[in-house]
Amino acid sequence: MSQLHVLVSHRSGRCIHRINRLDRYAMAEHAGVMNESTNDRQAIADLMSGWIRRDLGEWNQLRDLFTPAARIEITWFRGSASDFVDASERMGSSDIRTKHLIASPVIRFSEDGRRALSETNAIIVAESASLTLGSQTHSRFVDRLEKENGQWRIADRRSIYDFASFTFPAGPVRIDAELVAAHPIEYAALAYILHHGGFPVTGTFATQGSAAEREMKVAATAWLTEEHA
Repeated sequence: MSQLHVLVSHRSGRCIHRINRLDRYAMAEHAGVMNESTNDRQAIADLMSGWIRRDLGEWNQLRDLFTPAARIEITWFRGSASDFVDASERMGSSDIRTKHLIASPVIRFSEDGRRALSETNAIIVAESASLTLGSQTHSRFVDRLEKENGQWRIADRRSIYDFASFTFPAGPVRIDAELVAAHPIEYAALAYILHHGGFPVTGTFATQGSAAEREMKVAATAWLTEEHA
């Protein structure tokens, strides 16, 4: 073997070793990003399922799901998340019982990884003890999420209502058709239960395929993509 061949082989070996080392660094960095993304997704999924705190009447834990300045807008409440928790506690003392079945969220992240949007299917099961009447409402939570000090929290929560129906735990009961007709059919059954429980529904809310749903999502996407200090 010539001296030139040995020299070339030696240099080629060093190049290959260097390339392999760079590949390992790149793979490690990619794995770190993937792990962070997976961890963030799991943390957000856990945040969504934390809504069980409301059903269990664990008010301090429910409050901890939100940022200090968080807002919420659903059928019976519009305002700060802190006031919402207080109002939920009052509802917990009424004859309305509720349960929320929460699915896995669909999530989009901002480029800096500090904000996210999630859309989560939720089934709201409500029942009025005094009416012996219930409702089942299929909805979606649209949440703006912020990550601070490694913790994801809800900064803004709104709902889109897909469809709803009455349930009859003790058999058929008479329903006021005029009151039902006062609300969009997508959440009329829920509004009926809330009204009789002392939590009237005012205003109109986003329903499946509505202009309000489109506007909500356009605004949420703009929030996700805009630059934040």
